[in-house]
Amino acid sequence: MVEFQWDRAFALEQAGDDEELLAELLALLRDSAASDLELIRAAAAARDGVALADAAHNTKGAAASLGMENLRRVAHELEQAGRGGDLAGVESRILLLERLLACLQDLR
Repeated sequence: MVEFQWDRAFALEQAGDDEELLAELLALLRDSAASDLELIRAAAAARDGVALADAAHNTKGAAASLGMENLRRVAHELEQAGRGGDLAGVESRILLLERLLACLQDLR
């Protein structure tokens, strides 16, 4: 099991040390990641590597910009699998992504 890791100081710096903006960015990430997760699930079920890579790319970028390295890494792995057309075993990565995304609810 991978523990959720968040560099809050980095995220706050990215938000210009504005707590309110950080809260807004976290809310945007929660919404977009939930949408991307649905796209990732659908793409994996359809064995559509391009769609999977595109949706994972969105989550990867948002996670990177907010200092969420392990979330970024898992999204990157899914993106690479999709781009490479190697979808064998992506289900376990998707489950891990789901667990990490569930942790976003507790962030402030």
